[in-house]
Amino acid sequence: MVSATSSATSVPAGSIDELAQAFEEDAPEVDLGRYGIEDWMALAVFWGIVGLVFLQFFTRYALNNSVAWTEEVAVAALVVLVFLGSAMCIRLSRHIQVDVLYHYVPASVARWISTGVDILRIAVLGYFLWLMWRYVSLVADERMVSVNITRRWMLYPVVAAFGFMVLRSAQVAWQNWQRGYSALERPEAFDGMGD
Repeated sequence: MVSATSSATSVPAGSIDELAQAFEEDAPEVDLGRYGIEDWMALAVFWGIVGLVFLQFFTRYALNNSVAWTEEVAVAALVVLVFLGSAMCIRLSRHIQVDVLYHYVPASVARWISTGVDILRIAVLGYFLWLMWRYVSLVADERMVSVNITRRWMLYPVVAAFGFMVLRSAQVAWQNWQRGYSALERPEAFDGMGD
C-alpha cells in the first residue's frame, strides 16, 4: 500500500492549502458590458450552426436518413458569422495589421498615416456596405436550393454586419483620435484588450 505522503505521489502541503483556499475565495465579478451587440448576435448564430451540424450528424449517422437542408443553411449561417466576427475584430482592433512602417517614421508622421488608415477603412467599408445593399436588392428574392425560402434571410444580416463594421470603424477612429495613437502606432498598448 502506498501512503499519501510517499515522495513519488506526494503534493506539497502548500499546494493543497492553496487549492483549498481557492474554493473559499469569492468568484470574480462578471462584466458583460464589454461585449457589443454583434458579439451576442455572433454567439446566437454560432450556436445555431452547432445545432444544425449536430442535427446533420445525428440524422446521417444515427438515423441513416440525412436531413439535406441543414448543410446549406449551416453554410449560409457561417457566412453571416464571418462578417459579424469581422465587426467584433474591428471594435477590438484585432484584425491583422502591418505596423512595421510606424517604427521607422517620426511620431507625428505615424499619427497622420494612422488617421489616414482610419478614414480609408471607414470609406472602404462604407463602399462595401453600399455594394452589398445593391447586391441584396438584385438577388434577395432568389430561392435557396434545398429550402424553399429566399436568400434575403441570409443576406440582410450580412448587410447589418457591414453596417456594424462601418459604425465600429468610425467609433475606433474617434477613440484613436481622442487617445492620440492607434493599434498601428502602439500595438503593445492593445495587448490583452478584450480578454
